[in-house]
Amino acid sequence: MARMAGKVAIVTGAAQGIGEATATIMAREGAKVVVADYNADGAKAVAEAIRGTGGDAHALFVDATKEESVRELIAKSRERYGFVNVMHNNVGGTEPVKDVAVADIDVADWDAIFNLTLKSTLFGCKHVIPLMLEHGGGAIVNTASMAGVHGGLALSAYGGAKSGVIGLTRYVATQYGRQHIRCNAVAPGLIVTPRAAELIPENVQNVFKSHNLVPRNGTPEDIGYTVTFLASDEAGFITGQVICVDGGSLAHSPTMVDLMKIGVMM
Repeated sequence: MARMAGKVAIVTGAAQGIGEATATIMAREGAKVVVADYNADGAKAVAEAIRGTGGDAHALFVDATKEESVRELIAKSRERYGFVNVMHNNVGGTEPVKDVAVADIDVADWDAIFNLTLKSTLFGCKHVIPLMLEHGGGAIVNTASMAGVHGGLALSAYGGAKSGVIGLTRYVATQYGRQHIRCNAVAPGLIVTPRAAELIPENVQNVFKSHNLVPRNGTPEDIGYTVTFLASDEAGFITGQVICVDGGSLAHSPTMVDLMKIGVMM
């Protein structure tokens, strides 16, 4: 039996990248999937592709930064499928040119990035939890980031917001675990989505690759498979956790790469 049989899953930010991969994998594993995105045409294309391979998918518009839009997404998903027992909150992002060092960042930019990245996750959790409680529980998986686990020279707001996603994940897990709702997060390393491939120069991608223990950067499917596992009953005893899907880049001493360059193994 497919691991997601009997599941109804909402995946936000599902018109491309990680969300598209997750929605596709979940549908292949037997879930009925709501493909939700601000890009309505992109969401429809993903849902059509899933149905074209025999899956069950329905596209819905959502502006994840607006509470009423998220509330409507949950309500329409319920109308379509009767219940929702999987939620993948996958909306977030930043504008690197604006997301600078702490002393230089504009507070309006800070707020916009937090709204997109953290508040959207709050809205998804807040409005799916009551529906899950009505139907015996469920699983929430939030997309965090390695930027929320360590510090950096820039991306201050994005890193702060993703740290908030991690904290929110643990609070949801703690508050609702006894009511059969699990909540976990994935923290991707560099994932080479089509958009990332366009925006991140190859030499920068290679810097990330040099710090990975796996000799490559990540793919959207790497995250999609992890999210699908965490949402499945196979992960029934896992909650409140942050799974770093980063090729092992955070597992070793930061001196390792430089030591290897000079031939020192320690």
